[in-house]
Amino acid sequence: MRIREPFKLVAVGMIGFWLIAFALLPNLLVVIASVLERGSDEFVAFALTLDSYRRLLDPLYLGVLLDSLWLAGVTTALCLLLGYPFAYLLTRMPARWRPALLLLVIIPFWTSSLVRTYAMVIILQTNGWLNQILLGLGLITEPLELLYTEPAVIAGMLYTLLPFMILPLYAVLEKLDRRLIEAARDLGAGRVTIFRRIILPLTLPGIIAGCMLTFLPGLGMFYVADLLGGARTLLVGNLIRDQFLSARDWPFGAAASTLLTGLMLLLLWAYYLSSRRASRGALP
Repeated sequence: MRIREPFKLVAVGMIGFWLIAFALLPNLLVVIASVLERGSDEFVAFALTLDSYRRLLDPLYLGVLLDSLWLAGVTTALCLLLGYPFAYLLTRMPARWRPALLLLVIIPFWTSSLVRTYAMVIILQTNGWLNQILLGLGLITEPLELLYTEPAVIAGMLYTLLPFMILPLYAVLEKLDRRLIEAARDLGAGRVTIFRRIILPLTLPGIIAGCMLTFLPGLGMFYVADLLGGARTLLVGNLIRDQFLSARDWPFGAAASTLLTGLMLLLLWAYYLSSRRASRGALP
């Protein structure tokens, strides 16, 4: 016991130091920078103001925010529509097959998402593989303009973020008590009723967790918008990057970053409420 106590203190202390130094303090600095003025010679001038937040309501930047919310929302919805059935079927597979199928889901993490996005460029460009296949099958007579379009950005984000939806859904579906489903069937409930009254409420924490892991990164994946959307698609992530690296307007970039942080906290709060409700076994 004497040996374990110092080890616990050191381990907890290192974790606490890491979280404070590399998570809490950087976020506090971003929040502080967001309420300061832009300096002429320095990055920021130490004068309190909310002008950066007011600028976010400008129609130009508000349009960028709404477009980002739209693209991230569509991508999240598609990830949920594809990931939920896949995760459910995965839990119904024989136990000996599940590790191999999970490995197929995790394999994309072994490669940089930037490299995978470049692969999407090769597939979607005018003389890319997809157009060549469609031409070879006779489905089209001339190459389609797929690259530098909004669907191309959605496809790239979907390809990158889909595993982040599948894994939390699989985690909650695997723990689902099948006895509740069997009892509902014995009582005469149909498939739709079972899904709406039992499966959906009990898997809501996984749904919210998956949506959180796909929606928020979708707002900031500026490299996907750059490579697959070109200058036609601009996300909040592109806006933040340009403010810090090109325009050197750190307060405005910090204000946009703080806005994304607020969205993250809102989703975390929703995840906490759904987890507490599921743990209590509350069914509508």
